[in-house]
Amino acid sequence: MDNTSSVLPLITNDATVFGLIMVVLAIIFYTSNSKLSGFRKFYAVLPPLLLCYFVPGLFNSFGVIDGTDSDLYQMSSNYLLPACLVLFTINMNFREVWKLRKKAGLLFITGLLGIVLGGPFSVWLFSLFAPDVVAGETWRGLATLAGSWIGGGANQAALYRIFEPPPEIFSATVAVDVFVAYGWMAVILYGAGKQAQLDRYFSAEGDEVSRLTQRMETQRGQETKAAEAKDYFVMLGVAFGVTGVAHFLSGIIAGYFRENAPHLDKFSLTSDFFWVVLLATTLGVALSFTKVRQLEQAGASRVATVFLYVLIATIGMQMDIFAIMDNPGLFLVGLTWLLFHATLLFAVAKLIKAQFFFLAMGSMSNIGGVASASVTAGAFHPALVPVGVFMAVFSYAIGTYAGYLCGILMQWVAP
Repeated sequence: MDNTSSVLPLITNDATVFGLIMVVLAIIFYTSNSKLSGFRKFYAVLPPLLLCYFVPGLFNSFGVIDGTDSDLYQMSSNYLLPACLVLFTINMNFREVWKLRKKAGLLFITGLLGIVLGGPFSVWLFSLFAPDVVAGETWRGLATLAGSWIGGGANQAALYRIFEPPPEIFSATVAVDVFVAYGWMAVILYGAGKQAQLDRYFSAEGDEVSRLTQRMETQRGQETKAAEAKDYFVMLGVAFGVTGVAHFLSGIIAGYFRENAPHLDKFSLTSDFFWVVLLATTLGVALSFTKVRQLEQAGASRVATVFLYVLIATIGMQMDIFAIMDNPGLFLVGLTWLLFHATLLFAVAKLIKAQFFFLAMGSMSNIGGVASASVTAGAFHPALVPVGVFMAVFSYAIGTYAGYLCGILMQWVAP
C-alpha cells in the first residue's frame, strides 16, 4: 500500500532543506540567548530544544518539505550521531556515570516492562470496547511496533521478518510509531526544561544528576581554552575517524553474524547500525583514558552539541501532525499503550523518589533507541549523554526478543 502523498512538497532539494533547517536552528539559538524579556518569557514556556524538534515537524506536516523522502536523517544518524557520541564520551568520567546505575537500571527495566505488558493490555482493552480496531492480523503490525519501542528500527525490521504483517497494517503502525513516539519524546523534552519542578513532584532524594553535571561544568570552566583551527580539525579527525572505523568494522562483524549465525538477529547482532553505535561508543570511552580527552578543553562537547541538534531537527522532520486522521482507532491503541508505559514509570519513580532524568532515560532508551536517548540526555546536560547511550545499546541488544514476547502476548489476547 502506497501512503505517499501525490502533492509534491514545496522544497525537494536536500541541500535547500538542510539550509532551511540550519537557519531555523540559528534563529532559535540566537533568540533563546537574547536578553529581551519577550524572548525570555517565550522560551520559559517552550524550551529551545523542543522547538528544534517541533518546527521541522511543522514544515513536514504542512508540505514545505518531505522528511520521509529526505536523506538528511540517514546522513545524521550514520555520520553525525556516532561522531557526537565519540566527542561526548572522550571526556566521560566512568566512575561518576557508574554511580547512577541503580535508579537508572530500575527505571530502564520498568520502561521495558511498560512496553512488553502495555501492548497486550491495550489490545485486550480494545477487544472489549472496539474489537474491530484490533481484529484480524492487526497484532502482527503492533508486534513490529513493540520492536521499534524496545530498541529501534533494526529490531522493528527483525520483527517484521518474523511476524510478516500485511502491508496496509504495517504502514498504519509505522504512522502510529512516528506520531505517538515522537509526540511522547516532545513531552519528555518539555519535561527536561521543567526538571526542578518534576523532581519536587517525585520528592526526589539525592542529587546524583546535579552532582555529576556540576562537576562537569566546574571542570570545563577551569580548563576551557580558546580553540584554534587546528583544534577543530583534530576534533573532527577524531570524531569522524572513529566513525569511519566503526562503519568499517560494523560491516565485517554484522556480515559475519548474518552469514554464520543469522538466528542472532533477534539480539540485533546482524544489524550494521547496532555495531556502529556500539563501536563508536566503546572507542570513545577507550579514548577517554588517553590524552585525547584534553580536546574537551577546546570545546569538544560544544561541537558534539551542534551535531546533536542537527540530528534532533532531522528526527523532527519525519513527524506528521496530521497522520492521526488516517487511522484514529489504531492511534488510540498506541496512545493507550504509551500511557500504560508512562504510568508505570511515574509510579515507580514516585515510589523510589527518583529524579525526572532517570524516568526520562528509562523511557527514551527504550522508545527510539540511541538517537532519542542521546537527544534526551543532552537536553539535561551533554555530560549525561553516555548514560543514555549505554542504556539504549542494551535496549538494542534485547529489543527483538522482548518485542517477540510482546507480540505473542498480543496474539494471545487479540479477538
